[in-house]
Amino acid sequence: MSAEPDGPEGRLRRFATIWSRAVYPVTSTVATRPEFEERLLPVARRLSEALRARAFDAEAGREAGAALVEAHCTDPEALSRTLDCVDAYLVLYCGDEDGDRETLRTRSARLQHAMAAGFAQALRERTLAEQEAIAKAALQAQGVVAQALHATETRFRAVFEGAAIGIGIADLDGNVLQVNGALTRMFGLTEQALLGRNVRDWTHPDDAPQTWRLYEELVSGEREHYHVEKAFYRPDGTVLWTNLTVSLLRDADGEPHYQLALMEDTTERRLLNLRLRYEATHDALTGLPNRTFFFERLEKALAAGPGQRFGLCYLDLDGFKTVNDSLGHAAGDRLLVEVADRLQSCATAPGEMVARLGGDEFVALTTGTDTRRSVDELAGRIMNALLAPIGIDGRELTVRGSIGIVEGPAGERSAAEVLRSADITMYRAKAAGGNRFELADPEADARAITRHGLTTALPTALDRGEFFIEYQPLVHLGDGSVRGAEALVRWLHPQHGVLSPDRFIPLAEHTGLIVPLGRWVLEQSVRQARAWRDANGGDALGPLRINVNLSPCQLTHPGLVQDTVEILERTGVAPDALCLEVTESALIGADDDLLKPLRRLAEMGVDIALDDFGTGYSNLANLRRLPVSVLKLDRSFTQSMQQFPADPVDLKIVEGIVSLAHNLDLAVTVEGVETGAQAEQLRILGCDTAQGWYYARPGPPERLHELALVDATG
Repeated sequence: MSAEPDGPEGRLRRFATIWSRAVYPVTSTVATRPEFEERLLPVARRLSEALRARAFDAEAGREAGAALVEAHCTDPEALSRTLDCVDAYLVLYCGDEDGDRETLRTRSARLQHAMAAGFAQALRERTLAEQEAIAKAALQAQGVVAQALHATETRFRAVFEGAAIGIGIADLDGNVLQVNGALTRMFGLTEQALLGRNVRDWTHPDDAPQTWRLYEELVSGEREHYHVEKAFYRPDGTVLWTNLTVSLLRDADGEPHYQLALMEDTTERRLLNLRLRYEATHDALTGLPNRTFFFERLEKALAAGPGQRFGLCYLDLDGFKTVNDSLGHAAGDRLLVEVADRLQSCATAPGEMVARLGGDEFVALTTGTDTRRSVDELAGRIMNALLAPIGIDGRELTVRGSIGIVEGPAGERSAAEVLRSADITMYRAKAAGGNRFELADPEADARAITRHGLTTALPTALDRGEFFIEYQPLVHLGDGSVRGAEALVRWLHPQHGVLSPDRFIPLAEHTGLIVPLGRWVLEQSVRQARAWRDANGGDALGPLRINVNLSPCQLTHPGLVQDTVEILERTGVAPDALCLEVTESALIGADDDLLKPLRRLAEMGVDIALDDFGTGYSNLANLRRLPVSVLKLDRSFTQSMQQFPADPVDLKIVEGIVSLAHNLDLAVTVEGVETGAQAEQLRILGCDTAQGWYYARPGPPERLHELALVDATG
């Protein structure tokens, strides 16, 4: 049963029909046009599969190019028409309807490049075979002239005139003696105009340095043949590019007698390669140089000699995603085109260029001996160019950008290192509010690289057991007894050593690893509380409560309550032995949905502590609706109490907070206690518990057990 006209097979057949109609008029074949179409159909199917394949396969394009030569489509016009057809119709008829059209267009362009390469390789192999046959025929013709001149001349003339490549014979002085029809058509001259010309007259400015040296070696008998790519001027001033093979013909005695030139017209192929090269090195949307071209230029600039410098501006548009999300990608593309035009007008001086790396990221490069000044001026021109609004679909859009600048001497860094530094610096400008430019800072780069390394290492660090927990005791200010401890996670990094939470907790929150990491910390801490209880002979020394920090990400995780209940039940620890600490800033403006898990835990008997109290500008009246039982006073309120006498204002503030907390039935814990005077002041003010270096630094669980044992035994 045949495929539906609009189905995949029908569209493929339509593509093959269009292709055959375009190429058939310039094909040397005895087949009919429908027969020729059937020959192209499997080639079209192979291209269609390559277009939609998961991984790009350039071999499909090369095979298609070789198939053209096999089908006798050896005229350069056949390749040109084929590529035009593939460019216009392959994605239209063979692409997935739901696929990314820009990705399919890019893949189509790469297939065209591979087809041209396959065509050129197959045509060259065919041409070389023809050249070898012609050379043999010529040698045979010269060798048997005395024996059978007429028969040999007939055979040679048939090959000579019927060859698709240009052939010319000249004497050793360079005077042209014979030419075939293909050669006259290449040059656009008559046979009479070519005969008598001297080959030395055909010099061209683009001749390779060795071209005429090889020629002199050949006519002097030092070499038998040579092959070069050579350009010739036609009478109308256009350039003819050829693959030129020149062979030496010797007489019966082995003496040099003639020179035989075989020319393949590669002009169309060369122009095609130039076009494909342009498409491969320029952005299809904006026409600017793309990442590939830019890296070539940057590497060249970095390889310049002594005294040369470079300056690079890395631009990312602020809020471009909002344009795409609100107005659509077509409007976003038009915005990028306008931005590209403005950037192009900013880099017109010698040594300057602008490129699009992808998305809304652009780079501008300047080179010379004084790029310290020129790169700043270039960045200023770019910022000014973005000031004027851009009209899109009747709307005036304001465009802003963040720029990272890297400047320095050539020869010290690789292109990848320079671009990475510029990228890091650009994000630093964006983090500072955007619409500005920042200069690269090696120390900031190092911190960002380290931060990136930690981020990528985090997911496997938990599996490798690189995290461990230290415990800092919580001491009752009334009798000095140890009432519990706060669990503080550490990371024993293989290269950086022990890292404190402030180095990796923000990264864990950003990557989402904070949820499994927090669950691990909770379970290990609760198990440790059970171990302390067992080591103390039950509750002989009094219950030691464990305090565990919760991040804002954990608060919103749906498994928080269930995980906590399962851990407590699995370890056999009572809920009142656990205190979960939540920062004040995480609960500012919290709605009932966010507070619901904390309320459920509090109803079970788990204590909830409001950590860093006093730093979040919360409304004190909101304390009544929060399910907290402990306030942890931030150390900023008590630092002045390390000396005696303390600041009276700080004393009044702390006294007021303690009074308010106790009136709300909340216990007060103070962080950062470092001196005896500070501890005594806090005891007098009525604070309940404290922690800090005055009592003990965070340490292994055994140390807390020893401190608790000392307190219990007096």
